[in-house]
Formats: sequence, structure tokens, C-alpha cells
Amino acid sequence: MRCLTGGEIDRVPFGVGLGWHPWGEALPNWRRETGLADLEPATYFKYDHSFALPALQYGIFPGFEKIVIEKTSEHTIWRDERGITMKQQHDGGSMPDWIDHPVKSPADWEQLRGRLQMDDVRIQEDWPKFRARLKETGEAVQVGVFPWGVFGTVRDLLGNERVLYAFYDYPEMVRDMMNTLTNLWLGLYERVSAEVQIDHIHIWEDMSGRQGSLISPAMVEEFMMPCYDRIAAFANAHGVRVVSVDTDGDCSQLVPIFLKHGINMLLPFEVQAGNDIRDYRRQYPTLGIVGGLDKRALAGTLADVDREIEKAATMIKLERYIPGFDHLIPPDAKWDNFRYAAEQIRDLCNQ
Repeated sequence: MRCLTGGEIDRVPFGVGLGWHPWGEALPNWRRETGLADLEPATYFKYDHSFALPALQYGIFPGFEKIVIEKTSEHTIWRDERGITMKQQHDGGSMPDWIDHPVKSPADWEQLRGRLQMDDVRIQEDWPKFRARLKETGEAVQVGVFPWGVFGTVRDLLGNERVLYAFYDYPEMVRDMMNTLTNLWLGLYERVSAEVQIDHIHIWEDMSGRQGSLISPAMVEEFMMPCYDRIAAFANAHGVRVVSVDTDGDCSQLVPIFLKHGINMLLPFEVQAGNDIRDYRRQYPTLGIVGGLDKRALAGTLADVDREIEKAATMIKLERYIPGFDHLIPPDAKWDNFRYAAEQIRDLCNQ
């Protein structure tokens, strides 16, 4: 927490964030490459603790029944607890194809909104055990996790195309969805804050592509930022030191808006979408940054990896930075490259 907010630190945290964890077939590949059948990167490299996450139900509750609709040798079509139907390839390295979503109209939303209300049964944490864990590990407490966000969750309920039309066709429904979700989350945060100090509120949006934000800055301000202002007000009132956003893609349009409304940390700064964390640091010296190292380098040469290590070294010197790759590590990443990067960056963090 002190690292991200510019406080005095003894070292930079290492291995914190999604940019240190393998995705899909990456880990089985590494186990084959190393001959270590039980290889776990977090243990192998001695990652630092990340954030402690109390057990909370953030979404539709009770959830939809999870059902398998079709299963072949190549893919599975299934519906998850959010009511989203998706087709998942069995290759271990593909994003799912989104097929159907639970909200198609204001009438669907009215039927669903009752399952997005605050209720104490959503809090499923054993607080004495949780407090004992914090005393032992020193972890900071985070509320808000993937896949819950003001835009992100509304998009998941409606689907990519339908949500973009909904800003025009059903603007009051979109506002109500965002406000209902924010009410729920603030209710959860209030209950948590009565038990432990919250250090970090996280908002997952994934609302950018290579071309920038999926909605205009004006729409971000009009629809989303009233909810962000309420979250920021809660953070200020309860001594929460970090409020963060996770969005992929080119986030350059969004960062100044987020900062104006109480966000002080972002991740993961996807390089292939044009993000350069050194540029963001120059523009926003007080912004906490996590990630931003190009994961594609891990499939390349040691020279490619060295360029990312040098980027990490530069950012560590500029402070308020926790190094990591710009998303989960893909299956084409070579173990030798990842090991080399991890060992070099660990040394930088400990200097």
C-alpha cells in the first residue's frame, strides 16, 4: 500500500498482480519443460502476499444454475452463475465466445434486479479467522474483485453489442443497473468495514479495446462517474488508501477521468494496445501503476525480455509502481524467459 501511494518502503513488492500467473496451457508447458510436475511459480519464486479478499457475494444471488448445454471433443457450451451462456474451446488458451446474456430489455432487468440487493447472507467470511490471518501475514484488505464493475458488470449482463445500444435505447435502465450494483457493493463494503480496515477497493471494467474506450468520455462522465463519486466518498470516509480500476486496451482516454473521480491506481496497461507505462508516469506522477510489461516478450528472445526488465527498472526508480506483465502469462511464454525475467525483476524489487 505504501509503494502504491508514495510512502516509505523497504522494498518493492514482487509477484503481486495477475501479471505473474500462467494462463491456460502455460503451466503444464512449464512443468514439461522443467520436469517439475508440481511446479508452482508463486512458491518457486517466493512471491509476496497480494491482498486479502473477504468472502463476499458481489453479483446475482442466488446465482443461476450452472448448466452444460453441449459438450464435444473440441468445446463446451455452458451457462454460468451470472446467466451468461458461452462457448469455451478446450485448447486452454482461448477466450470464450459469448452466446447469450440474461438481460435483453427493461422487463428482464426488472425481473433480475431483486437478486442484486444487499443481504447479510452475501457475507460468507469467518471474521475471527480472517483477522487472525491478517495478523499473521500483514496483508492489506481488498474489496471488489473480477468480474464486478460499474460498466463491466452491466456489459456482462447485456452483452457487448446490446449494452452499447442500451445507452441510447434504454438510458434510464443503464443508470438503474449501475446504481443498483453500486448500492449493493457499498452495502457490502460497509459491513466489511465494521469488521476490518479496508485498504483497497477494486473496480473491474475491461472497457477499452485497441481503439480506446468502448463508450465516449462524455458517457463515462454521465453514466459511470456518479457511481465512482459515491465509491470515492466511501473510501474517503473510511480511510481506504487505494481505489483501483482494471481495464484492458488503450486506457489513455479514461485515466484522466478516473483520476478526477477518486481512482489512484490502474492496471494492467496492455502494451499491444499502445500503452507505455513510462508515458503514463510522466503525465500522472501520483498514479499507482501495476503491470505494463509486455507479456509477448516472454515468447521472444532474451533481448526482448531485457527491454521489459529495463522498463521495470525505470519505473521502480520513479516510484508508485509494482512490476508485472500486462496480463496473465500466455501459453507461448518460454519457461527460461519467464524464470530469467522473474529473477531479474525480483532482484530489482529487493535493491
